[in-house]
This record gives sequence, structure tokens and C-alpha cells, in this order.
Amino acid sequence: MPNSSKVSVSVIIPVKNEEANLSRCLQSIAWAEQIFVVDSHSTDQTCNIADSFGAQVAQFEFNGVWPKKKNWALDNLPIKHQWVFILDADEVMPPQSEAEFRKIVEAESSEFDGYLINRRFHFMGKWLKHAYFPNWNLRLFKHSAGRYEKLTDSPTSSGDNEVHEHIIVNGKVGHLESIMDHYAFPTVEVFVEKHNRYSSWEARVALDNYTASSTHLANMPTIRLRRQLKTLSQKLPFRPLLKFLYIYVWEKAFLDGPEGYYFARLHGFHEFLIVAKTTELRNSRKAR
Repeated sequence: MPNSSKVSVSVIIPVKNEEANLSRCLQSIAWAEQIFVVDSHSTDQTCNIADSFGAQVAQFEFNGVWPKKKNWALDNLPIKHQWVFILDADEVMPPQSEAEFRKIVEAESSEFDGYLINRRFHFMGKWLKHAYFPNWNLRLFKHSAGRYEKLTDSPTSSGDNEVHEHIIVNGKVGHLESIMDHYAFPTVEVFVEKHNRYSSWEARVALDNYTASSTHLANMPTIRLRRQLKTLSQKLPFRPLLKFLYIYVWEKAFLDGPEGYYFARLHGFHEFLIVAKTTELRNSRKAR
């Protein structure tokens, strides 16, 4: 494909030891004119795979707190296009996304400064049609208009990549028609490992009252509502059970069969880890 026919968008893919996922991800965005793979000193074939696809590889050095990988990339990489797209290595774009992205970035004027994209989750060999679906994330935005929010100044032991921080866009936000495939949990073991790290982050920011203010999410009402519901849930008893029921009953994960049940139960356990770790941090703070 001639370079001139590619879509004028800069894609940022944060990675570490992603040889199992990266080829599939990069193949799905071969139409993007500029691709950065932002690595954290992988010890597998991640960088070789990125090179084979013509992506630019940058190494990130984490200081333990801030900035994390995606915000660092937005501020330090030689991004040459107005529009930036953030994509994880375990995510895959559908074929129709090329035409949709081209229409947006080549428009003479745009009503929106950022776009949310929906994701569907692959779990235990099955696509979930109800659990965590829809799942909207802001990923495509004008480089000058968006950065990730900072929710804590404390080390969280959750890794060097943004976990559940949102991109805050100074402008109007729209919705893409394309739906990403998300291969986040190839095994239950991977789910448990990731959510052990995620729960450490959630516990720290919960203790720092990160949900007390969500006015910066005013242009993303769905995400703002999720943040407000999280605030409310922190004051309720039986949070792990409530999280399970929210996914299994409210989101109708029971229609996803046994996989939906396991998915909901594991998220209930994730909520239990957050409660336990928050209590541990709070007790440690009182003991000082």
C-alpha cells in the first residue's frame, strides 16, 4: 500500500512482552500512516515484531509515579498528525474502521475533538454479548486537545501504564461506529494477574478520594455516570456481591452462559480485593 494512501493518524500502542498479541493488533491498523510502539524493555520478540511492521519503537523509563506511559508518549513522541489514536496490543480494529477514520481525519472541519469507541470482550473462548458490553472508551482525539487524567500522586504497584484513567478532551465528544475486539483475558490466570494489579491501583485512588470530583468528565456522561456509581458503591456494604449482581443481572451476563457467570464472579472477587487492599492501606496510614 503506498504511503500516500494511508490514513493521516498517529497510533500509540503501549506494550511490554506482547509478542502473543502485537502482530494481530498491528495487522488491523496497517492503514495508519504513523504507528508508535511504546515499550518497557520487553524481553520477548515484541520489538522485533514492531520493526517488521514498520512501527517506530520508543522505550519508556518509569519513575514509579507519574507520568505513566501513554501521557509520556503524548508529550514526548514526534507525533506529526492532528489526530491520535490509543490502542492496546490486545485490541484489534475491524476492517471498516479504516474508512471511518479516514472520513474523520480528512474532513475540513470537525464537530468533535474526540471520539469514544466501543469494545467487546473475548473471554474463555467466547465473545461476550452482554457482560461489559457496551464498553465505551475515548481513544481517538485531537493531539492538542486531550491528555489522561491524573488521579493520584502515590505509587500504586500497578505497573507503568494507565489503568482506568480516562482521556480528558477539551471539546465535544462523539461516538465511533466501529467496535474493537478486546482479547484482554486469554486465560483465567491472566485475568487474575491483571486484576491483582488493577485492584492495587483502585485501592490507592479510592483512598485518595479520586471519585469525589468528576466535573472534568462532563462531556462524557456515560463515563461520568460510571465514576459516580463507583463513588456511591464505596459507601455500600457487600460490594463484591453487588458487583457480581450488577454484571450478572443488570448487564444480563447470564445470557452469556457459563462464561458470563465466571466473568461476573471474577469481577466480584476483583471488587473484594479492592475493599481488602483499601482497608489495609487505611490501617497502615492510621498506624503512622
